[in-house]
Amino acid sequence: MPQTPYSERLQFRHWQESDLELALKLWGDPEVMKYLDVRGGLSREQVAEKLKRENRCLQEHGIQYWPMFEISTGDFVGCCGLKPWVHSPRVGPEFGFHLVQDKWGKGYATEAGRSVIQFARNILNSPNILAGHHPENRASRKILEALGFAFLEYVFFKPTGLQHLSYELKFQNLKS
Repeated sequence: MPQTPYSERLQFRHWQESDLELALKLWGDPEVMKYLDVRGGLSREQVAEKLKRENRCLQEHGIQYWPMFEISTGDFVGCCGLKPWVHSPRVGPEFGFHLVQDKWGKGYATEAGRSVIQFARNILNSPNILAGHHPENRASRKILEALGFAFLEYVFFKPTGLQHLSYELKFQNLKS
């Protein structure tokens, strides 16, 4: 099995078919999906299809938005990871994170982001990472900027039907 990122407080692993209830807690929540999909919280069938896409991404590219769990409690936190960028002609993996509501505001997105960035840099040897967010999602913008991403351009994001802000993180500019 391909490797996963790791961090001090979070355990990452690969999605499993048996994770449908966890995935439903995440992607079925209208508040979590508010800036990700115009449909809002996804149905059980839509979440099951999303899980299949995550596992296809892992099989085809060795990456996915990995599920994350608190090491201290085993609680499900959400997912964070990489997938192929498809929103513009630019090249590089797309970074993203989705957290369940009760784990918001605990620094997990930034911590997981740092781990995924190091994974892309050291394991994938990627020269860059791309990312994006809904124009109204100030929290995601703040996290991306704290992680060192720089604004590039607006790109159309089909699930919301809007122009999202897109960013790039170039590794030659990182200090570590």
